[in-house]
Amino acid sequence: MDHTHGPAYGGAPLPQAPAWSVLDEYLWHTCEILADLRADRLGQRPLVATRARLERGERALAVGPAHRLSWRPLGDGSYQHNSTFAIGGPAFVIGALAASAIGNANRRRNAELAARPRWLLDGTGEITITDRHVFFGHPQCPLHLSWDGLESVELAGPDLFEAGFHDIYGGGYTTVQLQTPWASLMFVCAALTSFPAHPRLLTGGWLPPGFEQRCAQAGRPFRPAAGLSTGPAGPAPHTPPPYAPPSHTPPPHTPPYTPPQAAPATPPPPRGAPDVHLDLGKDAPPG
Repeated sequence: MDHTHGPAYGGAPLPQAPAWSVLDEYLWHTCEILADLRADRLGQRPLVATRARLERGERALAVGPAHRLSWRPLGDGSYQHNSTFAIGGPAFVIGALAASAIGNANRRRNAELAARPRWLLDGTGEITITDRHVFFGHPQCPLHLSWDGLESVELAGPDLFEAGFHDIYGGGYTTVQLQTPWASLMFVCAALTSFPAHPRLLTGGWLPPGFEQRCAQAGRPFRPAAGLSTGPAGPAPHTPPPYAPPSHTPPPHTPPYTPPQAAPATPPPPRGAPDVHLDLGKDAPPG
């Protein structure tokens, strides 16, 4: 980790704050969108262009890149067993049979490994996130999820949204992941709609620790959305409310309010912003 030295001669090195990342930028815009969504101010935001078909009154919140992954095996466990018939000397026959047995064992082992389910990439496309749905555009594996039709949701990683649902086309219970820098926006929209008591929502765990302070260090004003906790939820206080002085009592002296300095205007991330993602090849069970 890079360090900078304090002003005092011989002072201990101080840790340097990490740079503002592309994922931080998406997360800051996510907080801006959620603040307007909870305050019913979406009509004041610029329209988001999208190719997705919207319902009457539906509002597109964000558009960006995404990978779709599904929990499935590569194969069904079957493999081709080769039988060897060798003619020749004893050494040649023994060698041929041994090579055939080794080949069959390798094919059997590979087939068993391929039969184990894992997260596999289905395709890469563009997502449109609205206040009601998420659309994943892809010619072979499109996806259309309604927030009120999900059975489970999770923020499996900083850029990994996971959802479980019953496939209306007869596919049974299905779990999918969308890997995108807009993962937190999808999680909060789905949780507010169908999972208002989700632990990650109630504790503010959908935001990384210290994100509000990082925004302040980067000069990005942080607007928390009403009703969304940005820290651990605590028990309700049992003490009575503070004493309110009579109306004729003058209020205590407080210093005048100093508004924060306006941060330099920064345009929103482009629709084709580079994806910031984790390793697509990880073999982890769904959470």
